[in-house]
Amino acid sequence: MSMTKDELLETLSNGLPGSEIQIEDLAGDGDHYAATIKSKKFIGLNKIQQHKLVYDALGEKMGYTLHALSIKTEILED
Repeated sequence: MSMTKDELLETLSNGLPGSEIQIEDLAGDGDHYAATIKSKKFIGLNKIQQHKLVYDALGEKMGYTLHALSIKTEILED
């Protein structure tokens, strides 16, 4: 089982509405992605807390349909 780039983008967009999200397929296999996520939801949070929000948005997909995800988080400025 794997997840497409579009499915990953949709899942993250639904879980972190209003965010700017870029997805890169690292290996072309639907299993290894890098995500850069800019969100106002990250204001006041440290990197661990920001990444937890991303994992929460992914829910049970992480580890099942998605095996490897490199996450970069940034605060979305006005």
